[in-house]
Amino acid sequence: MRVFIAIDIDEQIRKDLGRLQDELRGKADVRKGDVKWVRPEVMHLTLKFLGEIRDEQAVEVCNITKEVASRHTRFDVDIETVGCFGGRSARVLWIGAGQHCEELMQLQADLEEQLEAAGWPKEARKFSAHLTLCRIRNVKAGFTLAQLAKEYENHDLGTMAAGSVTVYQSELEPQGPIYTSLGNYTLQ
Repeated sequence: MRVFIAIDIDEQIRKDLGRLQDELRGKADVRKGDVKWVRPEVMHLTLKFLGEIRDEQAVEVCNITKEVASRHTRFDVDIETVGCFGGRSARVLWIGAGQHCEELMQLQADLEEQLEAAGWPKEARKFSAHLTLCRIRNVKAGFTLAQLAKEYENHDLGTMAAGSVTVYQSELEPQGPIYTSLGNYTLQ
């Protein structure tokens, strides 16, 4: 099964993300097939992507996540600053989520450390807290969206409360991913 660990996004932020995407889509004027916009209802703040694991390993992942969550308190996450991955021609357009939130960074580092101790490889890249707005399939559209991101680099969408961590199973379907919660663990 394909598994990741994430913080859920509250409904108001989801609505605001949808409006932001509509605004960006209108300004970008790129062909529909060149960009795959992420539906706000499936957005989440990924803390760790584990990929394919055996079914029996899911229990261990849930136990580790529960233990880590029990050591951390609730915190607020600012959703701000549109940016992109991929340089001059963006491959991914995102909005930052808790980029300067020490509690978020400590939670993610603790989770990473405990999973590494249990045998899962540590992520090679530094954690970049973000919500993916879209994935870009065309170089020309990538240039357009990278330039547009600069106009929104000071965009502030608001703040949400992070009160729990969820372990998800992800099934990839032609119409988009289907996420099933394997366990939700409350932060103290």
